Amino acid sequence: MKVDGGLALTTSLEGIASSARRAEEAGYDGFWSAETSHDPFLPLVLAAEHTERLQLGTGIAVAFARNPMTMANLGYDLQVYSKGRFLLGLGSQIKPHITKRFSMPWSQPAARMREFVLAMRAIWDAWETGAKLDFRGDFYTHTLMTPFFNPGPNPYGTPKVFLAAVGTRMTEVVGETCDGMLCHGFTTERYLRELTLPALERGLARAGRTRAELELSLPAFVVTGTTEEQLAASAVGVRRQIAFYGSTPAYRPVLELHGWGALQDELNALSKQGEWERMGELIDDEVLTTFAVVAEPDRLASELLARFGGLVDRISFYAPYETDPETWLPVIAALRAG
Repeated sequence: MKVDGGLALTTSLEGIASSARRAEEAGYDGFWSAETSHDPFLPLVLAAEHTERLQLGTGIAVAFARNPMTMANLGYDLQVYSKGRFLLGLGSQIKPHITKRFSMPWSQPAARMREFVLAMRAIWDAWETGAKLDFRGDFYTHTLMTPFFNPGPNPYGTPKVFLAAVGTRMTEVVGETCDGMLCHGFTTERYLRELTLPALERGLARAGRTRAELELSLPAFVVTGTTEEQLAASAVGVRRQIAFYGSTPAYRPVLELHGWGALQDELNALSKQGEWERMGELIDDEVLTTFAVVAEPDRLASELLARFGGLVDRISFYAPYETDPETWLPVIAALRAG
């Protein structure tokens, strides 16, 4: 199993180079840069410059804040600069962010995303083969590509495309069009087995592909510590993060699968009141241990493998609390070996 980490962003991008180098030295296979309060692409330029083998991906870049042409350019350039190590991770975000934060159109997210990826691949194909660009869809049309704007074939091939998905329709799009799936941290082993994998298989079958042609990446919630006090403090951070995601209507199906639909109503109501601490208190031990692996560091790898081994291909540690970086070194080694 591959083990990934995440880039810690600062306002001035300070620390990105050293952070990436440390990740490579620690044995991580890849690092993901998120689009939160900073651009997700720029840090990867620095990370690529200061590493040699680490795969570098956006986890995620908001697709609907851009268009297939601009994303094709970014993907091409980062693939070249990283010498073939770039993973283009895309996500749809939710409607309020697209329309109110990015001021972009929103409609039929799964259908639009499918077309977005296919349009981007058509652009890359025109650059790779010299074929006429002639993509015409319901949401995107790309028919103009003159030599002045064509960078030509990519010496490292086109980057792999990963797509974030929770719902089954978007998951089918992953299976049909992408090289990998970025599972949401707000998922469970049962949800992956009963809903995610069947949806992936439907998409793969539609494209005549197999599961072996696609990587599943999961940021797994973990609660860890070497003392009871550390474990308790870690659990508080994870409970609050689970509550935050659980308050979002788009993620309700995960809770409903486990019979916890009413919890989503409570969390959503409290979120509108800004009661973030109270929300975390609603995540009891049963919910916590269903979403998160709870274990001391020396048992963490075996517990993660027992739950997700053979189910996902890449894993990262979703730990919204302070930990000593040294804590993860033996866990990384054990997961990669297992």
